[in-house]
Amino acid sequence: MLENDALLTEEEIKIREEAKELVNAIDPELLRKMDRDEVDYPFEFLEEAAKRKMLGLRFPEEYGGRGLSWTAESVAVEEVGVLGNGIGCSYAMVSIVGEAIYRFGQEWQKEEFLKPIIKGKKVSAEGLTEPRGGSDFFGTTTRAEKKGNVWVLNGAKRFIAGGKVADFYLIYARTDPTAPGHKALTAFLVERDMGVEVEELYNLLGFRGMGTARIVFKDVEVPDEYRLGEVNGARVIFNRMMIPERMTSAAGALGTARAALEVAVKYSNKRKAFGRKIREFQGVNFMVAEAVTKLDAARALTYNAARAVDLYDAGKGPDPRRLVSEAKYFATDVGWDVVNKAMQILGGIGYTQVYPVERMLRDMRLAPIWTGSNEIMKVLIQHETYKMMGLPSKDRDVEKDAMDWYKEWEKVYE
Repeated sequence: MLENDALLTEEEIKIREEAKELVNAIDPELLRKMDRDEVDYPFEFLEEAAKRKMLGLRFPEEYGGRGLSWTAESVAVEEVGVLGNGIGCSYAMVSIVGEAIYRFGQEWQKEEFLKPIIKGKKVSAEGLTEPRGGSDFFGTTTRAEKKGNVWVLNGAKRFIAGGKVADFYLIYARTDPTAPGHKALTAFLVERDMGVEVEELYNLLGFRGMGTARIVFKDVEVPDEYRLGEVNGARVIFNRMMIPERMTSAAGALGTARAALEVAVKYSNKRKAFGRKIREFQGVNFMVAEAVTKLDAARALTYNAARAVDLYDAGKGPDPRRLVSEAKYFATDVGWDVVNKAMQILGGIGYTQVYPVERMLRDMRLAPIWTGSNEIMKVLIQHETYKMMGLPSKDRDVEKDAMDWYKEWEKVYE
């Protein structure tokens, strides 16, 4: 209801409609089962999405995708986000892990792993976070030691969405114990039956029904051909992976927040207090106005970041890291704010399970934390901003527009 066609091409609008049809085909009972932790993973959603050829939209047709743009994928992820963070994550994981395989994998790896996840035949998971830390990625302590033609992995990863059920994992491990982190890590594709152990299943505030687990590697032997990219070269893979990680986080937050707001807007047009519909009270309708405006701004930023990635991939634009970080930070912060406003409009009934907003609020609380906390996003944004200030520019030197611009002796910096 609250989308904006002005930002989209005809092809992207068509994808949005297909995504809406997919979302409408999902039985609400699946969401309820997930929230009651009665399922380990939304397999039936993936099966339906695969049947409609809605997984891995960005990847080439030869691997089962459609060869579409980042913007088209963002549109689809927003719609799937209406179903919540859990299902949204299962949908995005194809894009996230698939990106690493497509960009850095060997052809046999694409056949063995990329094609099956796009077809919904295999489930993938990504191992980034460790018990000792999350945002400090390059402090990874999981290690891999080369012995002949195999790598022996030891360590643990936690908060792994799909960790309980995944057929394979994208794992980063330290392969040089003496080098600094950014020069010491290697990426591997590790199949479950190689000996991956599930040691803990988490009881989560939200984001349930995803088999979120701590997985452990105890002398797990991984053949060298399962290595992804260069030895000690995982930095470039990780940096690339942050694009789908953060773009899907941003787009998914838009969908969940939009859905919560639509519930609240409909409610405010029916609920009466003091003899009037509550939408007529400024305290309510100003919250609606603020929420809609913020959502529109976050969507514009997210889609703009997606187009910047498309240009970058085509060799026509600069590194989109700043815009991607802005989109993740802003969209997830806005999402959290909007869902809170939706609950406030609903009042006490919003705090019950009569409406889905309480589940959406529990889901949304994760969004500013995962895929790099929003504090880390701010660090990246300011870093890229200061880096840009050091580059040659064609911009006007506005300092000279001051009346006393020439008084250099007054410009004291130390």
